[in-house]
Amino acid sequence: MRRGSQLDSLQAPLTVDALLTRDGHRVSFTVAGAADGVPVVVLHGGPGSGSQPVALRLFDLTRFRVVLIDQRGTGASTPHGSVRRNRTDRLIEDIEAIRVRLDFERWGVLGGSWGAALALAYAGQHPQSVTGVVMRGLFLTSMREVRGLFVTARKHTPRAWEQLRAAAGCDRPAALLTRCYAQLQRSGGANEARQHTLALAWRSYENAVLTSASPRRSLSPVRSSRQDTRKLIGKYRIQAHYLVHRCWLGETRLLSLARRAAEAGVPLVAVHGLRDPVCPPGNLRRLAHAVPAARVEYVRAGHLASNPALHERVAHALSMMFLPPAHEGRILRHAA
Repeated sequence: MRRGSQLDSLQAPLTVDALLTRDGHRVSFTVAGAADGVPVVVLHGGPGSGSQPVALRLFDLTRFRVVLIDQRGTGASTPHGSVRRNRTDRLIEDIEAIRVRLDFERWGVLGGSWGAALALAYAGQHPQSVTGVVMRGLFLTSMREVRGLFVTARKHTPRAWEQLRAAAGCDRPAALLTRCYAQLQRSGGANEARQHTLALAWRSYENAVLTSASPRRSLSPVRSSRQDTRKLIGKYRIQAHYLVHRCWLGETRLLSLARRAAEAGVPLVAVHGLRDPVCPPGNLRRLAHAVPAARVEYVRAGHLASNPALHERVAHALSMMFLPPAHEGRILRHAA
């Protein structure tokens, strides 16, 4: 489904705008919901996936003001698929600049998967701007997780993994990510055809891993036009770029930023699927050990945000975190 039709189907008042950065990026963002609603920014996963308008269904849009950001090079942001000046510290600068642009004194943050890691990093660096953080499927940006995705998970999806290995021209499992990264950074000529093949194989492998925790469920095959495949190349170019650099965070630093946010009074809530095949459920134990004040909740689900149980618990966490009882007016909405 096209992005436009997804937005239209939600029947929510929407405004699409863009932040022009000093270093050549145009960062697109969409604002939805009540003009005086409680502001919450949504940070998408990937890295490289782009915002998903269906995330708006988590919110009562008569009471929330929701901002969906397409991170650098993703979604409607341009230049699409660019990794130039595209790293975590720049994304954090963009988030803060959009908050200022929208004239929110503080706002809540919702992040899923990579977006959950970015939410913690942003809250740790700008706790004065954040009323709270809700996370789904926390990714800790560790090499342990990356190895789990590209090496260990192959035993559950051998056929899809073999197709990805062949497309990357890689002989050693441990080198698969770096081979994908190298292939996707090249440009011109025959490289484009190889990148098309690699991007399609990566998507097939990713889908196989995501559904491996639920054997009865499978994602429908997707036919891709040439334009769609180019978008996939951009998505996985950015994803490989971030993963080979541990997202310029790493687990130790990310948990340190989480502690800094909590010590500054930012409440943290994490909801995680017990059968998550991408971000290990043990990530929540690591977060709780590092930040005892964080509230963590396990759900009988996998990784996908579309899982009804995850959807319900994340929506509940958002309401409990950010919507005060009707007789209270404590939530800060817009700057005076």
